[in-house]
Amino acid sequence: MKFFIDTANLAQIKEAQALGVLDGVTTNPSLMAKEGITGKNNILKHYVDICNLVEGDVSAEVNALDYDGMIKEGEELAELHDQIVVKLPMTKEGVMAAKYFSDKGIKTNVTLVFSVGQALLAAKAGATYVSPFVGRLDDISTDGLNLIQEIREVYDNYGYETQILAASVRHTMHIVNCAKIGADVMTGPLSAIYGLLKHPLTDIGLAQFVADFEKGNK
Repeated sequence: MKFFIDTANLAQIKEAQALGVLDGVTTNPSLMAKEGITGKNNILKHYVDICNLVEGDVSAEVNALDYDGMIKEGEELAELHDQIVVKLPMTKEGVMAAKYFSDKGIKTNVTLVFSVGQALLAAKAGATYVSPFVGRLDDISTDGLNLIQEIREVYDNYGYETQILAASVRHTMHIVNCAKIGADVMTGPLSAIYGLLKHPLTDIGLAQFVADFEKGNK
């Protein structure tokens, strides 16, 4: 499973990259605003800065809601760097734009997916990634992991190459469970990735090793 970090924070991206397990980055307008990145030129420059930090795909989201606007913005984003993936909303216009970019060999990520039917349309349109939002479904007492599992089944039935990108991952067990059911990619906070490192028996064992070494080497 690929590990993406969901942030626009360059320091966190550098930290995840240094860990040696980072495969890409996802961003959105909300994450940009959180980092104080505003204004078109600043946002575009920030995308390039992110691409220069990582080797994998970087999802950059369009803001337009109409088809023509999505195409214009998406083409501009794709020209920034060859690692850019054009992120599109799951709407009629978004699906049409995904097909347009797919035909041109430009990678896409169809986001805000909450049903198998939406994921099926994204795959039919040739999306590179589809982003079902696990955490947001959990927030409304709906099983987000079940959606991942159902999409996996449909994609496997027909051999779709669209990658399932489990988004809105909130914690470590989301990552583990998404891996169990076959998500191709997960994107979440750095804290969730670091959570995979932790186990009390590892800490106890390491402390014992250190203590035994010190006893025998005084």
